[in-house]
Amino acid sequence: MREISSDITFEVEAHQVASVRVSRSTRLTVHCGAVWLTRSDDTADYWLEPGQTVRLRRGERLWIGAEQGAPAWVAFATPQRVSERALDWAARTAARLGVHTGDGWRTV
Repeated sequence: MREISSDITFEVEAHQVASVRVSRSTRLTVHCGAVWLTRSDDTADYWLEPGQTVRLRRGERLWIGAEQGAPAWVAFATPQRVSERALDWAARTAARLGVHTGDGWRTV
């Protein structure tokens, strides 16, 4: 079982099922291929095509499989924290005003 706590993209192989535990609220997006998704505490199954997304809850467990006998690529994206968005906004605003804010490197 994989644990998702940050942004990650991975391949779901054909005829395989991946078990995933979500440790932070996350958005799953299908990039390539079709997948089916079963969520803990949910009676419905989901079939997703490329470009479709689903929001996942913290602590949720998933089972993901590729459809149609072909591999699929899925991406998990965790939302930025408010402070990170504020810093990004401040840096963009400073750049527009011509203010130099550093060498472009940021520790994350």
